[in-house]
Amino acid sequence: MSAPALESLAIDTRLGDLQPEFWSAAGETIIMASSALLIGGALGLALGLGLYLTRAGALFANRPLFVVLNVVVNFFRPIPFIIFIAALQPLARHVVGTGIGIRAATFGITVAAVFGISRIVEQNLVTVSPGVIEAARAMGASRTRITLTVLVPEALGPLVLGYTFAFVAIVDMTAIAGVIAGGGLGSFAQRFGFRQFDQVVMWAAILVLVAMVMLIQLGGNVLARRILRR
Repeated sequence: MSAPALESLAIDTRLGDLQPEFWSAAGETIIMASSALLIGGALGLALGLGLYLTRAGALFANRPLFVVLNVVVNFFRPIPFIIFIAALQPLARHVVGTGIGIRAATFGITVAAVFGISRIVEQNLVTVSPGVIEAARAMGASRTRITLTVLVPEALGPLVLGYTFAFVAIVDMTAIAGVIAGGGLGSFAQRFGFRQFDQVVMWAAILVLVAMVMLIQLGGNVLARRILRR
């Protein structure tokens, strides 16, 4: 084969030169996703419990409070994330001191995660058998004790699967966070892969993102299976 033909087959990519930026972006994705899942997961659990416990017939039934919580979640949850994170910039400047960058992106992802996870928590708590709760009440357990020692443990397996699903959605959000210079692999793939027509760079970033998601999904499945087999 002639030299020009060999040159035409050579892969033109800057992936080797971009190794430092690539692994830095991978670290940013992990930081953003982990922080959002940790903080957003805790707040989402609290909000989801509030939604479930204040609904009609529940342990802390309170219709006005339930309506308020339900409206808040229904208002914010359907907003497309690319619009949500841009609209949240003024609040991010007050809370984390900046409207762009990783801190602002993590703040936006965390707030979005709270509303999404709260609905996942509520839906999984609904699946707990009312008979289990009634049995605990008949034994004289307080409402708070039933919530912490009966309700949440009974729903723990499905909750783990729900949080695994939420983490995958959060990783998707980190890819969109590039619109406010959020960094991460999604932004890296857009800047150095898509915009510079470097398919190798773009697919390298995609494959690492896919690997992250698959590992988290596998871990969540294994953990949930163990909990459900107790």
